[in-house]
Amino acid sequence: MKYYLPRRTEISVFPWQIFYLQYGKLMHKKDIIITIDGWSSCGKSTLAKQLAAKLKYTYIDSGAMYRAITLYFLRNHVDWTDTNAVIKAIKEINLEFVYNESTKTSEIILNGENVEYLIRELVIAEKVSEIASIKEVREFAVKRQQSLGNKKAIVMDGRDIGTVVFPDAELKIFMTADNAVRVERRFRELYEKNPNITIEEVKNNLEMRDYIDSHREISPLRKAPDAIVLDNSNLSTQEQFQLALKWAVEKIKTP
Repeated sequence: MKYYLPRRTEISVFPWQIFYLQYGKLMHKKDIIITIDGWSSCGKSTLAKQLAAKLKYTYIDSGAMYRAITLYFLRNHVDWTDTNAVIKAIKEINLEFVYNESTKTSEIILNGENVEYLIRELVIAEKVSEIASIKEVREFAVKRQQSLGNKKAIVMDGRDIGTVVFPDAELKIFMTADNAVRVERRFRELYEKNPNITIEEVKNNLEMRDYIDSHREISPLRKAPDAIVLDNSNLSTQEQFQLALKWAVEKIKTP
Protein backbone atom coordinates (compact mmCIF):
# COMPACT_ATOMS: atom_id res chain seq x y z
CA MET A 1 0.00 0.00 0.00
CA LYS A 2 1.32 3.45 -0.94
CA TYR A 3 0.63 6.85 0.56
CA TYR A 4 1.56 10.01 -1.34
CA LEU A 5 2.84 13.10 0.41
CA PRO A 6 3.32 16.59 -1.11
CA ARG A 7 6.10 16.87 -3.74
CA ARG A 8 5.16 13.31 -4.70
CA THR A 9 7.43 11.76 -2.08
CA GLU A 10 6.45 8.09 -1.98
CA ILE A 11 6.55 5.98 1.17
CA SER A 12 5.15 2.62 2.21
CA VAL A 13 2.83 2.65 5.20
CA PHE A 14 0.53 0.32 7.05
CA PRO A 15 -3.25 0.95 7.43
CA TRP A 16 -2.86 2.14 11.02
CA GLN A 17 -0.37 4.74 9.85
CA ILE A 18 -2.83 6.06 7.28
CA PHE A 19 -5.41 6.30 10.07
CA TYR A 20 -2.99 8.31 12.19
CA LEU A 21 -2.04 10.62 9.33
CA GLN A 22 -5.71 11.28 8.61
CA TYR A 23 -7.06 11.55 12.15
CA GLY A 24 -4.13 11.85 14.52
CA LYS A 25 -4.17 15.63 14.87
CA LEU A 26 -7.93 15.63 15.31
CA MET A 27 -7.74 13.07 18.09
CA HIS A 28 -5.21 15.11 20.02
CA LYS A 29 -7.25 18.27 19.46
CA LYS A 30 -10.56 16.93 20.75
CA ASP A 31 -10.86 14.27 23.44
CA ILE A 32 -14.18 12.59 24.14
CA ILE A 33 -15.74 10.14 26.58
CA ILE A 34 -16.84 6.78 25.18
CA THR A 35 -19.25 4.66 27.22
CA ILE A 36 -19.97 1.01 26.54
CA ASP A 37 -22.91 -0.55 28.36
CA GLY A 38 -24.74 -3.82 27.84
CA TRP A 39 -25.44 -7.33 29.01
CA SER A 40 -22.90 -9.67 30.58
CA SER A 41 -20.57 -11.56 28.23
CA CYS A 42 -21.18 -9.33 25.23
CA GLY A 43 -17.51 -8.42 24.92
CA LYS A 44 -17.75 -4.93 26.41
CA SER A 45 -14.32 -5.05 28.02
CA THR A 46 -12.65 -6.44 24.91
CA LEU A 47 -14.06 -3.68 22.73
CA ALA A 48 -13.32 -0.98 25.31
CA LYS A 49 -9.69 -2.07 25.56
CA GLN A 50 -9.30 -2.11 21.77
CA LEU A 51 -10.73 1.39 21.37
CA ALA A 52 -8.66 2.79 24.23
CA ALA A 53 -5.46 1.33 22.79
CA LYS A 54 -6.16 2.61 19.28
CA LEU A 55 -7.20 6.10 20.37
CA LYS A 56 -4.51 6.38 23.06
CA TYR A 57 -7.26 6.76 25.65
CA THR A 58 -7.46 5.44 29.22
CA TYR A 59 -9.56 2.32 29.68
CA ILE A 60 -11.62 2.09 32.86
CA ASP A 61 -13.34 -1.20 33.73
CA SER A 62 -16.20 -0.10 35.98
CA GLY A 63 -17.20 -3.71 36.52
CA ALA A 64 -13.79 -4.38 38.04
CA MET A 65 -14.57 -1.82 40.71
CA TYR A 66 -17.74 -3.63 41.76
CA ARG A 67 -15.95 -6.96 41.60
CA ALA A 68 -13.16 -5.64 43.82
CA ILE A 69 -15.71 -4.36 46.33
CA THR A 70 -17.39 -7.78 46.24
CA LEU A 71 -14.04 -9.45 46.88
CA TYR A 72 -13.46 -7.18 49.87
CA PHE A 73 -16.92 -7.94 51.27
CA LEU A 74 -16.43 -11.70 50.93
CA ARG A 75 -12.92 -11.67 52.37
CA ASN A 76 -13.98 -9.61 55.37
CA HIS A 77 -17.34 -11.30 55.91
CA VAL A 78 -19.24 -8.04 55.50
CA ASP A 79 -22.99 -8.42 55.94
CA TRP A 80 -24.18 -6.45 52.91
CA THR A 81 -27.79 -6.63 54.10
CA ASP A 82 -26.73 -4.36 56.98
CA THR A 83 -26.50 -0.74 55.76
CA ASN A 84 -24.24 0.32 58.62
CA ALA A 85 -21.85 -2.55 57.91
CA VAL A 86 -21.75 -1.58 54.23
CA ILE A 87 -21.04 2.08 54.98
CA LYS A 88 -18.27 1.12 57.39
CA ALA A 89 -16.69 -1.28 54.88
CA ILE A 90 -16.76 1.25 52.04
CA LYS A 91 -14.75 3.69 54.13
CA GLU A 92 -11.99 1.07 54.32
CA ILE A 93 -11.83 0.50 50.57
CA ASN A 94 -9.42 2.27 48.25
CA LEU A 95 -9.65 1.54 44.53
CA GLU A 96 -7.09 2.53 41.92
CA PHE A 97 -6.10 1.53 38.41
CA VAL A 98 -2.54 0.95 37.22
CA TYR A 99 -1.36 0.47 33.67
CA ASN A 100 0.24 -2.89 32.92
CA GLU A 101 2.89 -2.49 30.22
CA SER A 102 2.81 -6.22 29.42
CA THR A 103 -0.93 -6.50 28.86
CA LYS A 104 -1.30 -2.91 27.63
CA THR A 105 -4.33 -2.32 29.82
CA SER A 106 -5.35 -0.98 33.22
CA GLU A 107 -5.66 -3.32 36.21
CA ILE A 108 -7.60 -2.83 39.43
CA ILE A 109 -5.81 -2.28 42.73
CA LEU A 110 -7.70 -2.94 45.98
CA ASN A 111 -6.07 -1.37 49.03
CA GLY A 112 -2.63 -1.68 47.45
CA GLU A 113 -3.11 -5.24 46.11
CA ASN A 114 -3.47 -6.10 42.43
CA VAL A 115 -6.63 -8.22 42.35
CA GLU A 116 -7.24 -8.16 38.59
CA TYR A 117 -7.25 -11.95 38.29
CA LEU A 118 -8.87 -12.77 41.61
CA ILE A 119 -12.00 -10.79 40.75
CA ARG A 120 -12.64 -12.90 37.63
CA GLU A 121 -13.54 -16.03 39.59
CA LEU A 122 -17.08 -17.42 39.40
CA VAL A 123 -17.59 -16.95 43.14
CA ILE A 124 -17.26 -13.20 42.57
CA ALA A 125 -19.53 -13.29 39.53
CA GLU A 126 -22.21 -15.00 41.60
CA LYS A 127 -22.37 -12.13 44.11
CA VAL A 128 -21.29 -9.00 42.24
CA SER A 129 -24.69 -8.05 40.79
CA GLU A 130 -26.30 -8.33 44.22
CA ILE A 131 -23.66 -6.17 45.88
CA ALA A 132 -23.55 -3.70 42.99
CA SER A 133 -27.28 -3.07 43.45
CA ILE A 134 -26.72 -1.64 46.95
CA LYS A 135 -27.34 2.11 46.98
CA GLU A 136 -24.28 3.00 49.09
CA VAL A 137 -21.99 0.79 47.00
CA ARG A 138 -23.30 2.30 43.78
CA GLU A 139 -22.87 5.88 44.98
CA PHE A 140 -19.32 5.15 46.13
CA ALA A 141 -18.32 3.61 42.78
CA VAL A 142 -20.06 6.20 40.59
CA LYS A 143 -18.35 9.08 42.38
CA ARG A 144 -14.97 7.45 41.79
CA GLN A 145 -15.79 6.73 38.15
CA GLN A 146 -16.85 10.31 37.46
CA SER A 147 -13.64 11.64 38.95
CA LEU A 148 -11.68 9.51 36.47
CA GLY A 149 -13.44 11.19 33.56
CA ASN A 150 -12.67 14.79 34.47
CA LYS A 151 -10.09 15.13 31.70
CA LYS A 152 -12.03 13.01 29.18
CA ALA A 153 -10.05 10.79 26.78
CA ILE A 154 -11.43 7.66 28.44
CA VAL A 155 -13.33 4.55 27.44
CA MET A 156 -15.43 3.09 30.26
CA ASP A 157 -17.63 0.00 30.15
CA GLY A 158 -20.29 -1.19 32.54
CA ARG A 159 -24.05 -1.22 33.09
CA ASP A 160 -25.00 2.41 33.77
CA ILE A 161 -22.10 4.39 32.34
CA GLY A 162 -24.05 6.12 29.57
CA THR A 163 -27.19 6.62 31.67
CA VAL A 164 -25.86 7.59 35.11
CA VAL A 165 -22.09 8.03 35.25
CA PHE A 166 -21.60 10.02 32.03
CA PRO A 167 -25.04 10.96 30.64
CA ASP A 168 -23.39 13.64 28.47
CA ALA A 169 -20.77 11.36 26.91
CA GLU A 170 -20.08 12.06 23.25
CA LEU A 171 -20.32 8.41 22.18
CA LYS A 172 -22.52 5.82 23.88
CA ILE A 173 -22.56 2.21 22.74
CA PHE A 174 -25.01 -0.41 24.02
CA MET A 175 -23.87 -3.97 23.38
CA THR A 176 -26.08 -7.01 23.10
CA ALA A 177 -25.96 -10.53 21.68
CA ASP A 178 -28.07 -13.66 21.45
CA ASN A 179 -28.31 -15.39 24.85
CA ALA A 180 -26.95 -18.70 23.56
CA VAL A 181 -23.94 -16.90 22.09
CA ARG A 182 -23.29 -15.12 25.38
CA VAL A 183 -23.47 -18.35 27.39
CA GLU A 184 -21.04 -20.10 25.04
CA ARG A 185 -18.57 -17.21 25.20
CA ARG A 186 -18.67 -17.08 28.99
CA PHE A 187 -18.34 -20.85 29.27
CA ARG A 188 -15.21 -20.92 27.11
CA GLU A 189 -13.69 -18.10 29.18
CA LEU A 190 -14.34 -19.81 32.53
CA TYR A 191 -13.53 -23.31 31.33
CA GLU A 192 -9.89 -22.33 30.76
CA LYS A 193 -9.62 -21.58 34.48
CA ASN A 194 -11.94 -24.27 35.78
CA PRO A 195 -12.47 -27.38 33.58
CA ASN A 196 -15.04 -28.67 36.08
CA ILE A 197 -17.52 -25.90 35.40
CA THR A 198 -20.66 -26.81 33.46
CA ILE A 199 -22.44 -24.82 30.79
CA GLU A 200 -25.63 -25.06 32.88
CA GLU A 201 -23.89 -23.27 35.76
CA VAL A 202 -22.79 -20.52 33.41
CA LYS A 203 -26.28 -20.20 31.90
CA ASN A 204 -27.89 -19.91 35.34
CA ASN A 205 -25.34 -17.33 36.46
CA LEU A 206 -25.91 -15.14 33.39
CA GLU A 207 -29.68 -15.31 33.75
CA MET A 208 -29.43 -14.36 37.40
CA ARG A 209 -27.10 -11.43 36.66
CA ASP A 210 -29.31 -10.21 33.80
CA TYR A 211 -32.35 -10.19 36.06
CA ILE A 212 -30.63 -8.39 38.92
CA ASP A 213 -28.91 -5.88 36.63
CA SER A 214 -32.12 -4.93 34.84
CA HIS A 215 -34.47 -4.98 37.84
CA ARG A 216 -32.43 -3.29 40.57
CA GLU A 217 -33.87 -0.08 41.99
CA ILE A 218 -30.63 1.89 41.73
CA SER A 219 -29.24 2.50 38.22
CA PRO A 220 -30.78 -0.50 36.42
CA LEU A 221 -29.24 -1.69 33.19
CA ARG A 222 -30.95 0.05 30.29
CA LYS A 223 -30.03 1.61 26.98
CA ALA A 224 -29.53 5.36 26.95
CA PRO A 225 -31.89 7.04 24.44
CA ASP A 226 -28.95 8.31 22.41
CA ALA A 227 -26.87 5.12 22.56
CA ILE A 228 -25.98 3.16 19.43
CA VAL A 229 -26.92 -0.53 19.65
CA LEU A 230 -24.18 -2.97 18.69
CA ASP A 231 -25.50 -6.53 18.33
CA ASN A 232 -22.39 -8.68 17.91
CA SER A 233 -24.10 -12.09 17.75
CA ASN A 234 -22.68 -12.63 14.27
CA LEU A 235 -19.69 -10.30 14.35
CA SER A 236 -16.07 -11.17 14.95
CA THR A 237 -14.04 -9.24 17.50
CA GLN A 238 -12.30 -7.38 14.69
CA GLU A 239 -15.52 -6.57 12.86
CA GLN A 240 -17.16 -5.04 15.91
CA PHE A 241 -13.99 -3.09 16.68
CA GLN A 242 -13.85 -1.58 13.18
CA LEU A 243 -17.51 -0.58 13.44
CA ALA A 244 -17.10 1.06 16.86
CA LEU A 245 -13.88 2.77 15.75
CA LYS A 246 -15.74 4.31 12.82
CA TRP A 247 -18.33 5.73 15.23
CA ALA A 248 -15.62 7.08 17.51
CA VAL A 249 -13.72 8.80 14.70
CA GLU A 250 -16.96 10.43 13.51
CA LYS A 251 -17.54 11.86 16.99
CA ILE A 252 -13.94 13.00 17.33
CA LYS A 253 -14.14 14.80 13.99
CA THR A 254 -17.39 16.55 14.90
CA PRO A 255 -16.71 20.20 15.92
